[in-house]
Formats: sequence, C-alpha cells, structure tokens
Amino acid sequence: MKRAKISPMTDSPADAIATLRIEIKDIEPLIWRRVAVRSSMNLMALHKVIQAAMGWLDYHRWELVVEERKYGILDPDRPHVKNGATTQLATILVSGVTEFDYVYDFGDNWEHRIVVEGISNAEADAKYPRFLGGERRCPPEDCGGPPGYFEFMENIANKRSKKAKEALDWYGGPYHPDDIDVEQINVTLGRIANSYRTGRPKPVKK
Repeated sequence: MKRAKISPMTDSPADAIATLRIEIKDIEPLIWRRVAVRSSMNLMALHKVIQAAMGWLDYHRWELVVEERKYGILDPDRPHVKNGATTQLATILVSGVTEFDYVYDFGDNWEHRIVVEGISNAEADAKYPRFLGGERRCPPEDCGGPPGYFEFMENIANKRSKKAKEALDWYGGPYHPDDIDVEQINVTLGRIANSYRTGRPKPVKK
C-alpha cells in the first residue's frame, strides 16, 4: 500500500482537493478516469462520483477497500463493513494512504484501483467534483466481469455478424469503446456538486 503525506500547501485535510485516478483492473486497453473531489466528501458520495465518472449505472452493491478496512452500505450480513456515509475521504488521506480499491457488483466483481495523484487547495469559485479526463467506455452492466467484457468486445468486432447483432441487441444500442460520453459525466458530476454537502448526501438523478 502506497503512502504519502498531506501536502503542506493545503489549509487542512478536510478543506483539501484530492485528484484521483480511477482504473478498472484486469482490462486492456486500460479504462480510466481522473477526477478532482473535496476530501470532506464522505465515501458514499465518493461512490457516486466513481459511478458517474466511469459510466456505471449503480445497479449493484459496492465497497471501498482501504488496506484491510472495508467501507460501504451497512448490512447486518456483513458486519465487518464500516458505514461509508459517515466516513470522509479525508480520514483516508490523513492516514497517508494514496492507493486503495473500489469493488462494484460482487457478481461481476469489477475491481478498480484508486490512486491519489495529488492534494491541493480548492480553486476559487470552482465546483467539485470535477472531471479531468479519461479513456475508453465503461463495460456494459451485467456482462460477466472482465471475461464477459472481452467476449462482448470480440462479438461486436465484426459489425455485420450475427453475434454482433445479438450482443448489441442485448446491450440495447450501439457501443463505441472510445466514447466515454464526457457531456453526461459532466452533467452528473455537476448534479452531485449541487446536491451533496459534507456528510449529508441527497438523492442524485442520472
């Protein structure tokens, strides 16, 4: 686990802006996003940011894994999982951790690597979270994890084949691997910026 100190240029960890790089593991070419978020954001809100930036639809359970600690939605069947809604990102940052994991959909088991690339003060009049870049479209929901994704991509490669038609009919429309839909990402992150307050998430429509 990588560690680093909070930058001295920030007034305090809770006021800091963290630049995060989000990568889906076990997929080549790499699918990744970069976002800037307030460290005062709770981990439930961070989950929403990851979903919006990547293009997931928030259909399934999830958890953030920091060293041996797991954060998510409280579940009596999973008592080891801490409440993500009452834990701030700053709690992770002040411990020195700069890399942790996010798992989405325990069936397909999409594992993400979250890298803290930098910590700084907020820019005047800027809204956060903010999308900073990325490459390649998110895999389809419920496609079967990385193996299912590779099969889906292989099936749609020959656009005139029967397998391609069946795969795209299942998906529900065209699938362009290089189109990450920046406009939709910015719209959804903008709604999150307007809807979330420190530790008090409100519903956000996609």
